[in-house]
Amino acid sequence: MPAQAPLRFRTISDYHKHMGLPAPEHPLVSVINLEAVPHLGTHESRNYVLDFYSIAMKRNANVRFKYGQQEYDFNEGILFFISPGQVYRIEANTSEEEVKRSGWMLLLHPDFLWKTGLANTIKQYEYFDYSVNEALFLSEKEETTVSGLMQNIQQEYHANFDKYSQSVIIAQIELLLTYAERFYHRQFLTRKITNHQILDRLEKTLSDYFNSDALEKQGLPTVHSIAEALNVSPTYLSSLLKVLTGQSTQQHIHDKLIEKAKERLSTTSLTVSEIAFELGFEHSQSFSKLFKTKTNVSPLEFRQSFN
Repeated sequence: MPAQAPLRFRTISDYHKHMGLPAPEHPLVSVINLEAVPHLGTHESRNYVLDFYSIAMKRNANVRFKYGQQEYDFNEGILFFISPGQVYRIEANTSEEEVKRSGWMLLLHPDFLWKTGLANTIKQYEYFDYSVNEALFLSEKEETTVSGLMQNIQQEYHANFDKYSQSVIIAQIELLLTYAERFYHRQFLTRKITNHQILDRLEKTLSDYFNSDALEKQGLPTVHSIAEALNVSPTYLSSLLKVLTGQSTQQHIHDKLIEKAKERLSTTSLTVSEIAFELGFEHSQSFSKLFKTKTNVSPLEFRQSFN
């Protein structure tokens, strides 16, 4: 049985309609109070893709949510971020128990950022990425801060929209993202700044390589080429990564490859052979073997798990 295609929302208006909400007051930005959503839970397991940014703070949502194959539990206050085009999954809710959910969701279309500095800088925040697999748990004080900013944005577009409105909303969003950076750093205080910067550069180097046509033309990057791009020796890089993450450089490269493969398997109808070729493999068997080694399931089994 072929995998069910993700349900894609191209506009914020479409998403509002799906959630049983009135049409948004502005087509490119919307703040949703989750207490006002008629049916937040779902009785159908489904993958979803948004063509806009989502920043959501949820508590007691009573749903199982997977993002980049990481499962989140919304019985506690959690802040999470999704970029346009990324796939996430909501699992069917089999519980009949009613809970009082709460939280806010900010929906932001990329077109709203046109000709603003945030159009470029928003892509630099590391939490807008599948590789961030630890939920950001908020304290009550932090939840209050986020709620206040969400309400400020909502109030701004509720008022008469004028030539200052976009700038005011952008400033509030930038402040929200800065607070999120602070909250992440509070949660991960054990990270060393210098080492963290190398990890950031490693992630960017691998992402740039895997998002270009270099993968198909040149195959997987080598440990030596990655170390050279980071201006460190291959031995130093692998030793550092082993201490910080428990994995070698080669394992990080393979993780990025598997991440890309999962994206292709869950959001496209390409065959396993076609995906293997895109990822630089001459033989699909080699790709399938590596995939199963890293995930304990075959590419086909992974794809079927989304049905």
